[in-house]
Amino acid sequence: QFSTGIARVGDRVLPAVVQIRNGRNSAGTGTIWHSDGLLVTNAHVVLSRTVSQAALTVQLADGREFTPRLVAVDQERDLAVLQIDVHDLPTVELGSSQQLQPGQMVFAFGFPWGVAGGATSGVVIGVGAQLGDLVSTRNEWVAASLHLRPGHSGGPMVDAAGRLIGINTLM
Repeated sequence: QFSTGIARVGDRVLPAVVQIRNGRNSAGTGTIWHSDGLLVTNAHVVLSRTVSQAALTVQLADGREFTPRLVAVDQERDLAVLQIDVHDLPTVELGSSQQLQPGQMVFAFGFPWGVAGGATSGVVIGVGAQLGDLVSTRNEWVAASLHLRPGHSGGPMVDAAGRLIGINTLM
């Protein structure tokens, strides 16, 4: 039952996960934020030295590809917003990272090494701006024991109910 429940989380989340490509390879992952084509990802996914913004494409779970427009970037928070010209897209239900507690199970989805539907799970280590030696910024972080790989960046981190509680950013 536990395994079936986890698979249901993936069934709910994966339709709202997109692959961001740089023309040749997978650059990372994005999460459909709004059904009218608004996507959120990491700034480092779209601003990396190996990524040509002119060559960026977004591939939806159903295989359709679009050329995104960069709407906004916040390098300090490592976030970027992209827009694609499509409507009625699936989204991930929003959750609250502030209500997470150490030990709770979380899941991360993305395209590790370009593999579609890549998922990993772990438990919350801590939440907040000051997490010991892990991070010392004014940003809020969710530290979790996830095995993130290149390609997970920009993808959704969700709670056990499949609600979006963060965007994957660091391995």
